[in-house]
Amino acid sequence: MRSHLCGQLTEDHLDQVVDICGWVHRRRDHGGVIFIDLRDREGLVQVVFDPDYAAAFTLAETVRSEYVLKIRGKVRPRPVGTENPNLTSGRIEVLATELEILNRAETPPFPLESEVEISEETRLRYRYIDLRRPVMQQRMRLRRDVIRFLRQFLDHHGFFEIETPFLTKATPEGARDYLVPSRTHPNHFFALPQSPQLYKQLLMISGMDRYYQVVRCFRDEDLRADRQPEFTQLDIETSFMDEKQITDLMEDLIRELYAEVLRVELPNPFPRLTWDEAMRRYGSDKPDLRIPLELVDVADCLQSAEFKVFAGPAHDPDGRVVALKVPGGADISRKDIDDLTRFVGIYGAKGLAYIKVADRSAGLDGLNSPIIKFLPVESVQAIMDRVDAQTGDIVFFGADKARIVNEAMGALRIRLGHDRNLIQGDWAPLWVVDFPMFEWDDKDNRWFALHHPFTAPKGTLEQLKADPGKALSRAYDMVLNGTEIGGGSVRIHRTDMQQAVFNLLGIGEEEARQKFGFLLNALKYGAPPHGGLAFGLDRLVMLMSGATSIREVMAFPKTQSAWCPMIDAPALVTDLQLRELGIRLRKPPEAEKS
Repeated sequence: MRSHLCGQLTEDHLDQVVDICGWVHRRRDHGGVIFIDLRDREGLVQVVFDPDYAAAFTLAETVRSEYVLKIRGKVRPRPVGTENPNLTSGRIEVLATELEILNRAETPPFPLESEVEISEETRLRYRYIDLRRPVMQQRMRLRRDVIRFLRQFLDHHGFFEIETPFLTKATPEGARDYLVPSRTHPNHFFALPQSPQLYKQLLMISGMDRYYQVVRCFRDEDLRADRQPEFTQLDIETSFMDEKQITDLMEDLIRELYAEVLRVELPNPFPRLTWDEAMRRYGSDKPDLRIPLELVDVADCLQSAEFKVFAGPAHDPDGRVVALKVPGGADISRKDIDDLTRFVGIYGAKGLAYIKVADRSAGLDGLNSPIIKFLPVESVQAIMDRVDAQTGDIVFFGADKARIVNEAMGALRIRLGHDRNLIQGDWAPLWVVDFPMFEWDDKDNRWFALHHPFTAPKGTLEQLKADPGKALSRAYDMVLNGTEIGGGSVRIHRTDMQQAVFNLLGIGEEEARQKFGFLLNALKYGAPPHGGLAFGLDRLVMLMSGATSIREVMAFPKTQSAWCPMIDAPALVTDLQLRELGIRLRKPPEAEKS
């Protein structure tokens, strides 16, 4: 039907007769001449309808927004002064000689030719229209380019693309599984995979050596801007490579991806931070290194203070007291400080103490704060020296259990970095390594795996058993601009080590055989050392496109309540379908209470 795509027409096509198809992006009637911007996946081209071609002109008068057209015409230069440098086709136009309306359209629920504020539910309800918008087309094109490059890179480095099953078995990976009832096996259920973790390990035991897959994964969890019930991973596993070899190769992958697709040069090599250092300096295991602010421990400066807000955490082995200096921040108003206090309260902080530095040379007399009168002079001076406070700065304080301080002050650091335009540079990738193997849960009184139970620990089996709280894992996360885009580890490849980790996690031999017997059996038959990682493809494309949510780079996402307004899913099913599956519904808990 067409000879060319709208957005690809240029001066190279001058004087050619072309057939183009697309949607009416904008129509302008200039009294005697009609202009239509015709849009397809590749962009826009201006089409001119002149009364000299009476049939096409008359029909063009009836055309409205989003009509689907086929146009034949001649490519000619735009008149001098009317060129549009923002379009590939901006120096030419098409003089239409023939017009065919392929389909009419009702008025769209929102305009596509301008950036009008539209509710997300409306956009998702009419997603097939929303995806016509040029910005969404660009994001889908970027997603295609990213996936194409990743495949080419991995193919070049000897990886096999292998598919793994969607109907599998429930495994404990930190989130709830989506369950699928089996009709042929009554009262039994499949689970949709949270990741292909165990299958890719089995592929390494099978001798596949290097595997990858662009794979859909499913997690029934509470949603945020960067979470969806179904999402896409680039899943990777290798044999006979240690963590440095794996991270070096994956770093090359991301560096070359950015160079090829965005023409951006990322640092070589990426910085590396241990988990402990990242938490200490930034309060986060995924720090945004574009923000120059850092947390500074000051508990030792306050141990002689009688002010309980600081003295309690300063003497608590599980407590932490930190200072966060904001250069030039003394101009932050009391109203803004109150707003920041409410903000850190979201993370459990009971307040937000501060000291404004009006004149550093004046000692205590140059400091303004409601807390100074409660602190020893030497403590205040030591803190000001440690954070290198200067005239015009403000110093915020966090004091509580270490977890609360890290979350609250880490979030405050990010908030202030953005509010005060402190972002330095466009891209800041890094590796975070040496994660703790386990974290203790006081509520359940047991260890939990910080990553997953198949991650290998550093050190020997005896060292792991002797002091699991100090064990470090052979795990690594790639972080970009404060977002984790990929994470992985070297895996356990010996049965005794795997069973020991299960035991520490409270998974006894019988439960381990029931849930992971196939893996434990496979490890007996010559499992090679292996490891890998998975990149969150949606997150990666989100960052590369400048979007603020992964929903903006997915064709058909769900809302934050895991609902699809477009097809109204999830939906009820018939009684017949339920009977075939042997399922009887009960009222939701809310209905039972009423």
